[in-house]
Amino acid sequence: MAFFSRLDLQEGLQTLSVLQWIPVYVFLGAIPILLIPYFLLFSKFWSLAVLSLAWLAYDWNTHSQGGRRSAWVRNWTLWTYFRNYFPVKLVKTHDLSPKHNYIIANHPHGVLSFGVFINFATEATGIARIFPSITPFVGTLEGIFWIPIVREYVMSMGVCPVSRSALKYLLTQKGSGNAVVIVVGGAAEALLCQPGASTLLLKQRQGFVKLALKTGAYLVPSYSFGENEVFNQVTFPEGTWLRLLQKAFQDTFKKIVGLNFCTFHGRGLTHGSWGFLPFNRPITTVVGEPLPIPRIKRPDQKTVDKYHALYINALRKLFDQHKVEYGLPETQELTII
Repeated sequence: MAFFSRLDLQEGLQTLSVLQWIPVYVFLGAIPILLIPYFLLFSKFWSLAVLSLAWLAYDWNTHSQGGRRSAWVRNWTLWTYFRNYFPVKLVKTHDLSPKHNYIIANHPHGVLSFGVFINFATEATGIARIFPSITPFVGTLEGIFWIPIVREYVMSMGVCPVSRSALKYLLTQKGSGNAVVIVVGGAAEALLCQPGASTLLLKQRQGFVKLALKTGAYLVPSYSFGENEVFNQVTFPEGTWLRLLQKAFQDTFKKIVGLNFCTFHGRGLTHGSWGFLPFNRPITTVVGEPLPIPRIKRPDQKTVDKYHALYINALRKLFDQHKVEYGLPETQELTII
């Protein structure tokens, strides 16, 4: 009985570690968004709101210049439970020399990119041990850094804006041994994720290649096997009123918020139930061989196309070499659109 109790406790802690992720961001975001205007207009604590906004203005450029990472936050035990929930694993195929900087391009986006978060924004899978002397930075939407408190939290994990200026700073102004991690397909690719699918939004995505050429950063392909398996996404049949309603809502949401809204579900608090927790399915992020890139101040389109094609070939090779080992059939092909 004690053995099963320990198992139940471990599973409960793992579930709570995942449950906290979204509510914490919502709660931390809601506090300044709601309280700062209230304090300014209706409270005697207006000075706190003024100080908060003054600090935000004073510290405005920090998130675009490497941020303030915290080894303590990245090593929280919480992330270990988060890792074990799926579980998540990081696999190295080649060393990354600290003499260079890198753009680690990751695929697929999935619904919430759990693999990228756990492997690169925390030390739960031991990235500092696996890639010694390499400092990872995970790129995300810049709007997150406009929110007091939230920006401090995400900066502490080594998260940075995915803006051109922030990434260029990390790759050219902070010495060597830096690796920026970009989920190339972005939120638009989340609409393509389905269990069993391997479809990437990559054919027209060349910005990361241009950035590599302008900075001389090596390109590193990586693929998170299992990322598409942790949620079921519902796409209603074309021509039905449900599909029309779904598309209208997604288009409106994208115009207002700038994000693509996925209609998805996972498991509930108990196995076999319906809910919004991800399924307990393994996610393995395989990091491939770095592709050397020359530094060219103004690369022409022909050069960009050349290295974009080389990158796609390297990604296909990585996918084909590891797909069977991590749960996909031998016949599975990587579809790039």
